[in-house]
Amino acid sequence: MPSEGLVHVIDDDEAMRDSLSFLLGSARLAVRLYDSAVLFLAALAEVKSGCIITDVRMPQMSGVDLLKRLNDIKMGLPVIVITGHGDVQLAVEAMKAGAVDFFEKPFDDEALLAAVRSALASTQQADRHKAETGEVHERLTRLTNRERDVLQGLVAGKPNKIIAFDLGISPRTVEIYRANVMTKMKAGSLSDLVRMALVSGVLSHDA
Repeated sequence: MPSEGLVHVIDDDEAMRDSLSFLLGSARLAVRLYDSAVLFLAALAEVKSGCIITDVRMPQMSGVDLLKRLNDIKMGLPVIVITGHGDVQLAVEAMKAGAVDFFEKPFDDEALLAAVRSALASTQQADRHKAETGEVHERLTRLTNRERDVLQGLVAGKPNKIIAFDLGISPRTVEIYRANVMTKMKAGSLSDLVRMALVSGVLSHDA
């Protein structure tokens, strides 16, 4: 079971934890259970990805306080909040603190599962982007200073002749550097190269 499919369930009510564990397990999702927000935070070093379902009212630390703590440490995992009847005000506070969704008890199982899958999909997308950014930065370190100069010219949309003029080298030399850049960056096309430059910050979206 991939770690990005992991759902962290935080609730002080054992019956609710068991119920959510059964529901999520039946949907072929991996589940980890915690009976308090404090315990979850204590295990945070092992939490790499996934999403969180937390009750809003718990002893020691509430779901809202947990959200604020996760914001402080920039954890970034999507959080779905479960509230008791009449706790809409707390749910709104949780949404303001960054929760992606909230459900009042008793909640619709299918609606909750849909919210969990959506949260996991957003996490996977963020993880893929983070991994891609790391790979692009690693490839950039393989470029020589001159190759980086040529890369800057290419992603700025300059033709080889202009890049050659700017750098005081021949157009043929620019072609050689360009081929080296494409190979080292593993770019299949100029559009690939521009996308990588955007990902890495070499080229800003406003440029």
